[in-house]
Amino acid sequence: MKTSWTLLRVLRDRNAGLYLAAVVVSGFGNSALFLASGVWVKDLTGSDGLAALCMLAMWAPTLAGPLLGTIADRVRRARLLVGLNAALAALLPTLCTVRSASGLWLLFAVLLAYGAAEVVHDAAESALVTAAVGAERLGDFNGLRMAVTEGMKLVAPLTGAGLYTAFGGPAVACLDAVTFAVAAVLYALLRVDEEPPVRAGGSWREETAEGARHLWGHPLLRPLVRAAGATMLLASLGSTTLYAVVDRLGHSPAYTGVLYAVQGAGSVAAGLFSGAALRRLGARRFAAAGIVLTALSVAARAVPADAVALAASLAGGLGLPCVLVAAFTAVQQETPGPLLGRATATAGTLVFTPNVIGLGAGAGLIELASPVLLLPLYAVALLLTAASLAQRADSASRTAARSPSDANPA
Repeated sequence: MKTSWTLLRVLRDRNAGLYLAAVVVSGFGNSALFLASGVWVKDLTGSDGLAALCMLAMWAPTLAGPLLGTIADRVRRARLLVGLNAALAALLPTLCTVRSASGLWLLFAVLLAYGAAEVVHDAAESALVTAAVGAERLGDFNGLRMAVTEGMKLVAPLTGAGLYTAFGGPAVACLDAVTFAVAAVLYALLRVDEEPPVRAGGSWREETAEGARHLWGHPLLRPLVRAAGATMLLASLGSTTLYAVVDRLGHSPAYTGVLYAVQGAGSVAAGLFSGAALRRLGARRFAAAGIVLTALSVAARAVPADAVALAASLAGGLGLPCVLVAAFTAVQQETPGPLLGRATATAGTLVFTPNVIGLGAGAGLIELASPVLLLPLYAVALLLTAASLAQRADSASRTAARSPSDANPA
């Protein structure tokens, strides 16, 4: 009941409501284009490799996260969000000219710009939402954001696929452009008392490095971000076994859609209780609990039974968002406002780059070994990550509970 009341208070907040509406609208377009772009390239070229490059083009700018995040600290963030969404709304309709394989250079260029804009957008949004919503509601807001984002992933890909089948790739691009235009309007309606950007006076490189130094030197953020990155690496390694797992279950590859849907439902549920759990457990214990759930999910996939596979997908959907919400909420709460864009983008690079590495490495490992061997190994590594984070949490609690005389014995 308390959780429901807290979520209701967040939803009643005007700025939070506008933010979530913008996330829903733009997230719908993102998910639709994410699926359609690969299918589009596959239809034009017949190449699986080129189709996979669509995902790489959208993810690659994450590697430049610390550099791109500096932009979010140099300008007013509300205006930046409006400008980014308006620019993407104007850029995406250019894809209507892609009619053959010779025009794919434009598609990949747009996807690369799209990915870079999303990195800057996420950094600016994370920084601005701290001022717009308030530090005390960040956990609840981030949980709701996770819930609506995952909810869109249950609906948008099917919509995008249907629209692509009926009208082709340009129709999906135009749909995405409309969602960004609407998001730009929603961000323009925000009422935020935003402080003017503070210039440190150093070079771009020196300013960029400040975000990394802050994360590395902070006693709470460093272990959290490091654990989140390790979790994403191991979870992505586990995800590459999915088709082999489905094959062992005796189903066609299309059964992966069922498992993804169950996982998405778990992520929606996790988003709804994340705020309350984060307040009760603290960031480290909440993240550690999520890593344990993820480990159990990965290990259970080695069992060739439908019921276990479905339960594993649900557990994975519940666990992974806990780690991400804990890490990024802590970054928002523990970082000074003028530094928040760079710190958030740097944390995004450290957390999500291992995901790309894991997908590549896992694709090779599954060709060499059975999931029955690989999945327990990944699960053990996840449990060790959770144990290390929980141990740090206990140590921090004991230190905080000590009296001044205990900390400084005579």
